[in-house]
Amino acid sequence: MIDFIKGALAELTPTTAVIECGGVGYEVNIALTTYAELSDKQETKLYIYEVIREDTHQLYGFPTKDERALFLQLVSVSGVGANTARVILSSYSAAELQNIIVSGDSGLLKSIKGIGAKTAERIIVDLKDKVGKLEIAEAEKVAIVDNGARQEATAALVMLGYPQSASQKAVDRAMKENPEAKVAQIVKIALKMV
Repeated sequence: MIDFIKGALAELTPTTAVIECGGVGYEVNIALTTYAELSDKQETKLYIYEVIREDTHQLYGFPTKDERALFLQLVSVSGVGANTARVILSSYSAAELQNIIVSGDSGLLKSIKGIGAKTAERIIVDLKDKVGKLEIAEAEKVAIVDNGARQEATAALVMLGYPQSASQKAVDRAMKENPEAKVAQIVKIALKMV
C-alpha cells in the first residue's frame, strides 16, 4: 500500500495532480480544496488512498493525514463512494466538514451535488461520534458562531442568484472575519466575496 507520494508537481487540474517521483508520474485524484493548496507549489507531498479493482487502479491524494482519515470515514458510509467523498471534501474543508457532521447540520450536506436527504442523514448518524474524535488541526477549525444567522445569510445570497456552495463559503469567511456581525452585515460582506 502507498502511504504518500512526494515529488515534483508535473501537472495540476482542479480534479487531478500528476506527481513525478523517481521518474514515474503518478496521477492522483484530488479535491478542489487540495487543488487550491497546490496551485502555487512546484513540489508536493500527498497522503494516498488507493482504490484497486478489476477494472481500475486509482489514487486519491490529501495534503494531511487528518483529511485522509476523514475521507476514509466518509467512504465507510453506505452509499458514499470515493468520488462522492471527494465531492464532499471539495465543498468544505476537513475542519468545516467535521463541524457540520458533529453539529448534525444535514441541510449543509444536502446542498452538495449528489447528496440527498437520506445520504446526508446517514453520514451524520454513522460518523457523528467517529468524526468528533479526529484531531483536525486547530488552525483549520472554523468557528460557526450562529448557525441560524449562517443559514439565513446563505439563503439570502442564493435568492440573489448566487450558487449555494459559493454562498456558503462566502458567508463562512464573512462570519469568521466578523464573528459579531448581524445577518444583514454578513450578507453585505459576503457579497464582496462571492
